[in-house]
Amino acid sequence: MGRVNALPTPDAPDPLAGFHALLAPEGTALLAELRDHDPARELATATRLRRSHPADLVSAALGQARLRQRAVAKFGADDAYRMFFTPNGVEQATRTSVATYRAQRFAGLGVRSVADLCCGIGGDAIALARAGIAVLAVDRDPLTAEVARANAAALGLEALVEVRCADVTEIDTAPYDAVFVDPARRGGRGRIFDPEAYSPPLSWATSAALKAPRAALKIAPGVPHEAIEPQAEAEWISDGGDVKEAVLWFGEGFAPGSFRATLLPAGATLTAPAPLPAPPVGPVGRYLYEPDGAVIRAHLVADIVDRCGGRLVDETIAYVTSDELYVSPYTTAYEITDALPFNMKKLKALLRERKVGILTVKKRGSAVEPEELRRKMKLQGPNAATVFLTRVAGAPAMLVGQPLKRP
Repeated sequence: MGRVNALPTPDAPDPLAGFHALLAPEGTALLAELRDHDPARELATATRLRRSHPADLVSAALGQARLRQRAVAKFGADDAYRMFFTPNGVEQATRTSVATYRAQRFAGLGVRSVADLCCGIGGDAIALARAGIAVLAVDRDPLTAEVARANAAALGLEALVEVRCADVTEIDTAPYDAVFVDPARRGGRGRIFDPEAYSPPLSWATSAALKAPRAALKIAPGVPHEAIEPQAEAEWISDGGDVKEAVLWFGEGFAPGSFRATLLPAGATLTAPAPLPAPPVGPVGRYLYEPDGAVIRAHLVADIVDRCGGRLVDETIAYVTSDELYVSPYTTAYEITDALPFNMKKLKALLRERKVGILTVKKRGSAVEPEELRRKMKLQGPNAATVFLTRVAGAPAMLVGQPLKRP
């Protein structure tokens, strides 16, 4: 992403000099020694290392060691401990599973070269290169560009990844089969919610996308649907049940105006060619379905309702119910044993009667905090249950049941 990053360590007087020192043999050796570094012992470790290494280098290495440990969740240990990071880069980089999926979509359409604008530390460029795609990776921040270049080299991908430090708005993308843009969505005051306040703005990114044969724009999952251009195929991606991002696809091979929800790691994809009509609402049946967050963000809950022959429990709540069991990768299913008006005393009596000592609390459309409810229930017993705090036909309600295992 295009942004000015903090130093790898706050003690280094020159960001680039501090980073280049990590690439030298002494810095490389220090990072290898710190692979299994325990952050709780950092002071003692720093004191020991400063006896034989410059203080600035030790601080830079310790900062990088912390970032690598944080990056394992996104990149996996094999890559994370070879790569380099900045604080913003770790936080905002695409996780490998999502970047790989996106790169494979491009590769499957015959894309062989991509201009990666606002490349950040190079997470997407790496995935594209591993899919056999040549990449021009561009970021305006000199330190970030250096980190991206070092990462391509560290993973043996420098032949496919050219890194350029430049303003993305000045890049000629005409020679490339596709464009990928990941605008900065954080500023000095934190997360940016207005797409036109992105850097560069979503309107500029869309304009750049429309000029390319194919393009993908990474945006925040909460983007308003009305901000999406009709020429785009909009896709929401979840990984392990957590919604990670939205992508707008443009050009040949994509479906303008359509909505898509993709669930990783399975790769299951639900699509609709256009916004769906409002689904029916009705009483709670034997089964309740909790759609994946990507399905909800893509406004495809109505598709789930249609597939299961069910209904919503409330017109404003994304809980689906049916009388016959529906098995789907896009939902988590529960068998409902009790549907009650909201009443803490009644719930407490029911849980005591069922000897429930383990309670999972889920809520949608309720102001009650799960921890507060658990505390008031004074749970005891060997059994487990799930309670949904929600609304049914506009009224506060409690639905008690058990999750069903997928076959």
